[in-house]
Amino acid sequence: MKLGFMSAILPEYSFAQIIDFSAGLGMKSVELACWPVGKAERRYAGVTHIDADNYDKTFILEKLAAKNIEISGLGYYPNPLTPDLAQREVYVAHLKKLIEAAKDLGVPNVNTFIGKNKDAAIAENFKIFRQVWPDIIRFAEDHGITICIENSPMYYTENEAPGGNNLGITPAIWDEMFSIIDSPHFGLNYDPSHLAMMRMDYIAPIRAFAAKIKHFHIKDVTVYPEKWDRVGFFAPSLEYSQPKLPGLGDIRWGRVISALNDIKYKGCVILEIEDRAFEETVEDKLKSIVLSQRFMSQYIY
Repeated sequence: MKLGFMSAILPEYSFAQIIDFSAGLGMKSVELACWPVGKAERRYAGVTHIDADNYDKTFILEKLAAKNIEISGLGYYPNPLTPDLAQREVYVAHLKKLIEAAKDLGVPNVNTFIGKNKDAAIAENFKIFRQVWPDIIRFAEDHGITICIENSPMYYTENEAPGGNNLGITPAIWDEMFSIIDSPHFGLNYDPSHLAMMRMDYIAPIRAFAAKIKHFHIKDVTVYPEKWDRVGFFAPSLEYSQPKLPGLGDIRWGRVISALNDIKYKGCVILEIEDRAFEETVEDKLKSIVLSQRFMSQYIY
C-alpha cells in the first residue's frame, strides 16, 4: 500500500509545493484536488491543484518523476444528480475533462460522488442515476480510467437536509448501482469513517466489496453518544459527530488495515484531513498531515 494525502487540505499550496511536501515526508502518493478554478461551494471544495483546462503536462510528469510520487487519483466531489439541470451539466462536463486529463497524465482514477437529489426517495434517485451515470462510465471506459465513488452521505448541515447529497453510501446501494452498471471501470473510494459515523460495520464491507475498492481514504471520526441521544439519527451528522485525525477518533485502524491486507489491496491509502482542531493556520494543517502519517506508519510502511 502507498500512503499519501488528499491535497484539498492545503489550498494555500501550489501543485509543486504539494509534491515537495509529500516527498519530504517520504510519502509515495497524493490525491490532487481538481475543482474548476473558482469559488468553493462548501468546505474542502473549490481547491485546484491541477486545472483540467490549463496544465503543463511536461512539468507535472517531470516533477512527479523527480520526487518519486504518483497521483492516486484526480479528486472532484460535486453533485452530479442535482435537480438543477444546468448545474448538473457543468459537473458532468468537468468530470469528463478530468477523465481526459487523467488519461493524459497516466493517472488511473477519477474520484467523485454519485450525487443525489436530497429531496427525492432512493428509488427516484436511481431513476436519475440510470439517466446520468452510464454515459459517464462509458466515457471512463473509453479512456481506460476508473471512476471511484466515495461513500460520504454529504449530510452534515441543515443545507443538505433531509436526505444528503450523495446516493452511494451503503452496501445495499452499492449492490444496486454496481448491478445497474457492471463495469471494471466503476468502483469505490472507500472511507470507513462515513460508515462509522452512521454506526454501521465499517470492516465487513471491505471484504464484501474487495473487487470494487480501487482507492481508499483514511479519515477518523468521533461519534458523541450524549449528542446522538439528544438529537437522534435524523439530525445532520455534525450535530453528533466530528471528523478526526486517524488515531484520535473511534476507528480501529489495525482492524481496517488487517482487512485490506486480507483482500490483498495494493493501492493507495490517502489521508483525508478534515479535523477542525488543526485548521487555524497552514502550520496546523501541515502538522496534522505529519501526525496522521506518523500514526498510520505503524500499519503501512
